[in-house]
Amino acid sequence: MKTYRKPSISKLVTRFDNELKNMLLEDLKNVKSAKNQLLDSIKQSINAKGLSAA
Repeated sequence: MKTYRKPSISKLVTRFDNELKNMLLEDLKNVKSAKNQLLDSIKQSINAKGLSAA
């Protein structure tokens, strides 16, 4: 018969911290990527308007 051992609280907290950190880093990467795409889009829009006015 197998016995089930509960993981220690510190291991659970460490795992939670690691998973939370990974989620936050992934969100940060996504925000940075979206920001860069928005800035590129704005720059292209400004360049297109500047060229058509010239």
